[in-house]
Amino acid sequence: MDKKSIIGIVLTGLIFVGFVIYTTKQQEKYQKQLAEYNAYVEQQRQNRQDAASVEAAVQAETAAEREQTPVSAEERAAMEKVARYGETLAAYRDREPQTVTVENEFLKLDFSTRGGQIINAELKEYTRFAPKGERSEKVRLFDPSTARFDMSFYVKNGTNNVKVNTSEYDFEVLPLEANDSLQRLTMRLPVAEGAYFTYVYTIHNGADPETDYLIDLDVRLDNMAAVMSKQSSLGILWSNTSYQNERGFQNENTYTTVAYRLPGERSISDIGISDDGREEEVSSSVNWVAFRQQFFSSVLIAKSNFTYADMSFDTCKPGSGCIKDFSAEMSVPYDVQKENYEFAFYLGPNKYAILKNITDENGDKIALERLIPLGWGIFGWVNRWVTIPVFDFLRQYISSFGIIILILAVLVRLVISPLTYKSYLSSAKMRVIKPEMDALNAKYPNPDDAMKKQQAMMDLYKKAGINPLGGCLPMLIQMPIIIALFRFFPASIELREQPFLWADDLSSYDSVLNLPFNIPFYGDHVSLFALLMAGMLFAFSYVNYKQTASSQPQMFGMKFMMVYLMPLITLFWFNNYSSGLCYYYFLTTALSLVQTYAIRYMLDDNKIHAMIQANAAKKSKGKKSKFQQRYEELMRQQEQMIKQQNSSKGKRN
Repeated sequence: MDKKSIIGIVLTGLIFVGFVIYTTKQQEKYQKQLAEYNAYVEQQRQNRQDAASVEAAVQAETAAEREQTPVSAEERAAMEKVARYGETLAAYRDREPQTVTVENEFLKLDFSTRGGQIINAELKEYTRFAPKGERSEKVRLFDPSTARFDMSFYVKNGTNNVKVNTSEYDFEVLPLEANDSLQRLTMRLPVAEGAYFTYVYTIHNGADPETDYLIDLDVRLDNMAAVMSKQSSLGILWSNTSYQNERGFQNENTYTTVAYRLPGERSISDIGISDDGREEEVSSSVNWVAFRQQFFSSVLIAKSNFTYADMSFDTCKPGSGCIKDFSAEMSVPYDVQKENYEFAFYLGPNKYAILKNITDENGDKIALERLIPLGWGIFGWVNRWVTIPVFDFLRQYISSFGIIILILAVLVRLVISPLTYKSYLSSAKMRVIKPEMDALNAKYPNPDDAMKKQQAMMDLYKKAGINPLGGCLPMLIQMPIIIALFRFFPASIELREQPFLWADDLSSYDSVLNLPFNIPFYGDHVSLFALLMAGMLFAFSYVNYKQTASSQPQMFGMKFMMVYLMPLITLFWFNNYSSGLCYYYFLTTALSLVQTYAIRYMLDDNKIHAMIQANAAKKSKGKKSKFQQRYEELMRQQEQMIKQQNSSKGKRN
């Protein structure tokens, strides 16, 4: 055995051992997470059994007392509560709830003492779409009647365990602490004498942009260790109903879902989109859960991560005023030695400049900016590193987003103009050499000579300096930009409420005529920007077709699809899309048409013909490249194989 073989065997062995070690560790990690989850499920089952035992004991005890001592219904109910929950908790179940309001420059928050929770978050800088009249109503992220933030745990009540759901109790409110940089609201639930379950909300006052919409929540178990029953986790149930804030229900619903992030990941996941309902359970650790709408999100962040998350939504009916009913059930590990659990709410706009700078306690970014659906792969890259920086730069000097979109369209056309020129030049050369191509078609009419004709065509292209794929390059370069902007405009909150010409909101469709009926796939309105875009696409397609059909006979069969069908499909598709997007596509198509006429004016067929002849003379003197020699040899071999196959078929016949 030589030296190389020994080295190969050793390396293979090392790779195999490394793979076994890696898979073993991954399996151990999975088994640990699965064991934690199963322990949580078993603990929940045991606690439910304990709760049932408490209920049975309370009923038996109250029945015995009822037989011994006659009491009123009110007294009997009070006795049952004390027996079931303990004297301290029972006192805080039926108190009348109060509302506490805390504001900063960007948020107005309503807290209810019932559950110590946020029941309303109003965004001061943004208004809801109003079908009639002015947009005077502010965007609200919660419906107070359905908003719920509930934490659950078990406490001892004699020999039994009692499940405490915080949303069923009225919290005490301590005096508001405030200074120039923050406001701190403390709400606590007395669980036993000297033991409190406490929420501490910290609202920031604009010291840093990334904290404008961030509310820190510290959950404290003050002196609770002695009264807490044995358990492995604290349960969390978070739910609310989101209002419809935009013009089009279907378009807003398309972007509305539940999203979440796994710890350490730079990407995020969501449970999908549906016109009905959807549910997804993640049994591994989760960093945050978000109720995402088209332009706004409510996010619950666990600084030490949730142990699992069971998320769902149900879609509201159009016209109901809401979009989705959200729900997320989670848990965090309980440690009897730990008295403080840190969370945070983000209640604000899906604004890239803010979300990208939100970090955890270690200063690491938590990928909240991924809530904005900018596209995957190269499309998201174009938006994050090109489109957004250009928009942010131009916004510093130009107030009209209509002008900014115009400048962006011009910049894109300028960047790809060299390729556009080469594409048109290639088409013009094809038009000039059409007589030579017709002569080759006449010279090789027999299908058996297809290889010879193809080779002759390639020689003709080479002499003329034509790249057969040259006409595709501008489209290939444009496609990432086109798709990136297709994702950017409907998701860009910067365009929201920005008027231009007849459009009152560039982030939504513009309606110049409301129809008394609904046209399938089109809608119940007429978007003028969509009409203009489709008309301009028809004009550009017609001009482009006339230019290419003369030099490429196969294009005659594509006339209906290119000139008529595509603009019609585009009109139906984009009628409900962002007017800013339709406006951009109208501009870029119009600029393409202008470029086409400008280049046509600059180029002359006689000059092109002279250029082709000069190029052919230069090529004839030059030596064939190795690639060309190999290509010609391959063509000759394929032609020979076809002849042999045809000869064999003739002999058999």
